Amino acid sequence: MAEPKTQITDVDPVTFIEGVEPERKREEAKVLDAMFRRVTGERPKMWGPSIIGYGEYRTTYASGRDVHWLRSGFSPRKAKHSLYLMGGYCDEIAGKRRDELLEKVGKYKTGKSCLYVNKLSDVDMDVLEELLRNDWEAMGRIYPE
Repeated sequence: MAEPKTQITDVDPVTFIEGVEPERKREEAKVLDAMFRRVTGERPKMWGPSIIGYGEYRTTYASGRDVHWLRSGFSPRKAKHSLYLMGGYCDEIAGKRRDELLEKVGKYKTGKSCLYVNKLSDVDMDVLEELLRNDWEAMGRIYPE
């Protein structure tokens, strides 16, 4: 079976954040990094060239495919920040709470397990932090270390 393309690298996340452009995205990435560190208690690692991950887990899908992935994280992309929040998709209780919080968070879009935010001023940062905390707790229940 082929190795996944997105794996942990040796790049320092702080160095990566210092190179993020434009400046607004760089400053917002620093805010997100501080929030993720505070909620998760984890030191980040780079996953591939642009994802900052906090914690990791392993699972095997029903198909038999083994997965090694970040528990939570974000990528400060030029158009939008991509926040990787898997817990709300993997846990029914966390999913209900996630839906309640999304009603209050502000302007966003979602993908399968991502929350896309154009700029941090578009969202309520306290609600965003609660979303992250809800997700992190769910991942801890589902995939205990």
